[in-house]
Order: sequence, then C-alpha cells, then structure tokens
Amino acid sequence: MKVDAQFFGVPNLTTFDDRKIHFGFTLGINTLDFAFNHYNSISEHPLYTPEQFEKFNHKEILDSVNNIVRADVGSLSPGFTVGIVSNLRINKDLDLRFIPGLSFGDRKVYYNIPIYDSNESGISSYYVVRSTFLDFPLMIKYKAKRIVNGRPYLIGGLAYRINIAKSGKENLLRVDKSSFYVETGFGWDSYLQFFRLSTELKYSFGLGNELSSKLPGESQNPYYQMALKSLNSHIVTLCFHFE
Repeated sequence: MKVDAQFFGVPNLTTFDDRKIHFGFTLGINTLDFAFNHYNSISEHPLYTPEQFEKFNHKEILDSVNNIVRADVGSLSPGFTVGIVSNLRINKDLDLRFIPGLSFGDRKVYYNIPIYDSNESGISSYYVVRSTFLDFPLMIKYKAKRIVNGRPYLIGGLAYRINIAKSGKENLLRVDKSSFYVETGFGWDSYLQFFRLSTELKYSFGLGNELSSKLPGESQNPYYQMALKSLNSHIVTLCFHFE
C-alpha cells in the first residue's frame, strides 16, 4: 500500500544528529526563588547579643526578639537568560552539553515584621535580592527516537553559578557569591529547514547553604539575616536553544 509521505512530513536536517560537535546559542526566561530555614527566635543565633540592635531604635524589632520571625519570597518575577551552546555527541542517544551564559533575576523577600532598609527611606514592604549569575552548566542529554521533525529529550547535570551583582550599597540580606546546583528537565527538538530549535524547561536546585556567614555592615540592622539558619536557591528556566 502506498503511503503519502506528505502526511508524515518531509524530514529536515537528516544528518544533524550525526555531527560530533556543534554549537549554537540560547535565550530564556527564568524565575528565582529561595527556600528558607528559620531559627525559632533571633536569640538562638550563635552571634546574637542584645546590644547589636539597640542603636537602630526600631521598637517593633526589639519587641520581637523572642518571637517567631519568618521570611518568604512573594510573587515570582521573570528574569532573563542568555548563553552559548556547545554540544558533544556521545552516541545516538546521548549528548554532553556545556552552556555557559548569563542570568539576571530578582527575588522579593517579605518578612512578618517591618523592614527597615538603610538604603531606603521609611518602612519597606519587601527587600529585593538582585542577582546576575555567570552560569556554567554541564549536562547530559538523553534523546528519544526522532519523530519526523520532532524529538523529545531529558536532561540532567550540575551547574556552577557565580553571582557578580554589585549595588555599591550594604545589603540587608547577604548571600554567598557562588554555589553548585543540580539541574534536571525535559525538552523538545524541532528540526526546521535551516536550524534546530529546542524548547526546554529546566529546574535548578542549589546545593548547600547560600546564606553568607558574614552579617551585614554597621549601617544595616542584622536582625533580618540572623533570623535565618540557611537558604537555598531554586531556579526554573524556560530555554530556547538555536543550533
């Protein structure tokens, strides 16, 4: 029986996956989040002394020293990711991918107590942690069977990120400049006439405590950082790879 080839479509870039090495670029949208681990009260922090807070004269803060303080990220804000794709073919099903790039994003941290930021006038409803990451992810890509001009895949690996954001002001909440992440996700390769477009959704989970061991400088009330035991970053990224 004769089958109409047009019903299934005409395959594009039929030798693309046979290349040992190829390159491209990526654009993406990300959202950044924190997972917080809190002390039951500020007085449990190993560096706590009452004298640290007296000079700030924030009555609401002094009255809540022995109360439960909680922080959380409010509504997620979209950020932007750009990078370079380097792909090494291992075999017909597996690729090794290195995608260095830059990511920009913000996290709005809300507390259940008033926020006094020395860089702002009056009381703030939230504190913004701004991040500019140098991304260095190394990923394994597992590809399913190609379906004419489409191919689903899974990814997994590790990433090292360095936060190069600098504001020139003393931060209310200090985080470490670098951290390792575990990354996992899935995507779909679309083989177009002249290039391959890959749509990918990726989740990144920060390893280890990213809360800085150094407290804010003398201009900032250390209460907000001392209420936290640790924090971890969570990043969700929707990427579009052009290869």
